Amino acid sequence: MADDTETLMPRTRELAGWRGLAERLPLPRRAYVGGEWRNAESGRTFTARNPATGEPLAEVAACDAADVDRAVAIARRTFEAGEWRELPPTERKARMLAWADAIAAHADEIALLETLETGKPIGQTTSVDVPGLVGGLRWYAEALDKLYGETAPNGANSVCLIDREPVGVVAAVVPWNYPLIIAGWKLGPALGAGNSVILKPAEQSTLATLRVAELARDAGIPTGALQVITGLGHEAGQALGLHDDVDAIGFTGSTEVGKKFLEYSARSNMKRIGLECGGKSPHIVTRNVDDLDRIAMYVAYGVWYNQGETCHAGTRLIVDRTIKDELLARVRQWADELQPGDPLDPDTQMGAMIEPEHADKVMGYLQQGRDEGARLLFGGERVRRDSGGDFITPAIFDEVTNDMRIAREEIFGPVLVTIGVDGLDEALAVANDTDYGLGAAIWTNRLSDGHRAARALRAGTVWVNCYDHTSINAPFGGFKQSGQGRDKSLHAFDKYTELKTTWIELDA
Repeated sequence: MADDTETLMPRTRELAGWRGLAERLPLPRRAYVGGEWRNAESGRTFTARNPATGEPLAEVAACDAADVDRAVAIARRTFEAGEWRELPPTERKARMLAWADAIAAHADEIALLETLETGKPIGQTTSVDVPGLVGGLRWYAEALDKLYGETAPNGANSVCLIDREPVGVVAAVVPWNYPLIIAGWKLGPALGAGNSVILKPAEQSTLATLRVAELARDAGIPTGALQVITGLGHEAGQALGLHDDVDAIGFTGSTEVGKKFLEYSARSNMKRIGLECGGKSPHIVTRNVDDLDRIAMYVAYGVWYNQGETCHAGTRLIVDRTIKDELLARVRQWADELQPGDPLDPDTQMGAMIEPEHADKVMGYLQQGRDEGARLLFGGERVRRDSGGDFITPAIFDEVTNDMRIAREEIFGPVLVTIGVDGLDEALAVANDTDYGLGAAIWTNRLSDGHRAARALRAGTVWVNCYDHTSINAPFGGFKQSGQGRDKSLHAFDKYTELKTTWIELDA
């Protein structure tokens, strides 16, 4: 990741430069099917909007079941013909590396497309999101010629081979909050393993994804091996989920929609479903800590980074009562540094909420918290109204109990809820009292407490004395209703491959 960041960052522009580039940047607007830009068969479109201004960006093809049928048929023909899956791993590796290089060479425009359609700050799309996509693709490409099969120990008269084979046609359904990074998490292993992949971006974030797919064609990836279906989730996404010729779905999004894909699988061909869904991650701070300033910084970024629109955000601050007020005072200082601003300004730390409906939902939770008896310490205000966009300031609730809706439901906005506890046992009990299990963290100076908490916390990732530290080589996914299966690391290949056993009996 560091190498990719160093490659991309020198192109970072000033505010005027980004605005100028935005004015002349061509915007993709049609689905990418079989190597061609296509309108939806129905001719329908939906409007892609800029969350920071409310202004329309483009009318994008609203694909439905008919378009999905066409894309799946192309994907199946490509898979059966073997033009991608039968290439030697070294050749697939070379083409994926060329694709990653092409994305890096066009980093400015891809980062800008993501900022324009999601409201994410340009300083983050250039330094985190595009490098994350590039780094992920490179990592999986490099892994392809280093994956070995197995032999089972069955004695002298037989040879038992265990190999991985691509599952077939894979649909990757990715969300709007990190569209490029998460696309890389799925495309890297799914495409790298030899599958034909149909990418379905969220309707709020299609533009950057389309540009990335176009660059794949130029890098030599067969046009039937990677396609992008644009459209609404309940139309295009559902059609992929119900399609009898789609072999696997890799989904990231809400728990509610994740359950729908499980239903679609049962109603169709029992396709494999990999899910990374919602979270309500506990961020525990014990009384046995020293550096509250450092902890406050991690708490602030852990919940307010990306406008709070992060599945594993540390939204539940579970803190020992003896230090709660002192810690919250320090976290409040960080809130002053993380006020929403123009996403095209490289100095902006918080951008716009994705759309008015989602901003309304977040504001509804803020009112719900007050109605439940929690105390809003500060924030939670709509600002920059003259921009036409939807911006909400960082907010903290205190005096929260874990049975309140704001403590149990995923708000997906810049809202931190604070729960005071007495000791580690109570902290762990509160932390695990949730339907989710994506991430969790503990801060402590006692090594034994760190190990104890890591074992006790029911979450896919547990951070000890840090938050949101990550690498592509570490698996990511959740327990409970946060999903099933893992993105990132070599474990991600499990979702997109089948294990085949070949038993060869030798002559005695």
